Amino acid sequence: MEEEIMSEHRAPFPPFTPETAAQKVQAAEDAWNTRDPHRVALAYTSDSVWRNRDQFVTGREQIVEFLAAKWERELNYALRKSLWTYHGNRIAVRFQYECHDSTGQWWRSYGNELWEFSQQGLMTRREASINDLPIGEGDRRIFGPRQEHERDLVIALH
Repeated sequence: MEEEIMSEHRAPFPPFTPETAAQKVQAAEDAWNTRDPHRVALAYTSDSVWRNRDQFVTGREQIVEFLAAKWERELNYALRKSLWTYHGNRIAVRFQYECHDSTGQWWRSYGNELWEFSQQGLMTRREASINDLPIGEGDRRIFGPRQEHERDLVIALH
């Protein structure tokens, strides 16, 4: 029951300020870096709608399924998000993540997300556009979750 109540409210709440928008972005980065689909899905409304690349997902159950499959393919996934802008109940984010596939090929993925939130602070809509670049293991620059001293660093453009 407590988890159900917690899942229906997620501070900070809109309208966002520079500080609360940045908090929302960092919380999302932290959650996604756990690679726990159930934990991540709690930040979304029960009827949240996603476009991720060419896939469309609706609701927490599909979000969990999507993320579980994603992290089965994208091994050693590590993500960085950066606030681009915000207005009212919307936030725009740019991100990069690195992972490798089952063959050992490393990838860096670059993307932008548009987020829309309910008054309860849960994401109702997520649209993600993502491009993938094969990289060598020696070209990696994202190693696990962001450390506290890295929190204010801006991710490089390329």
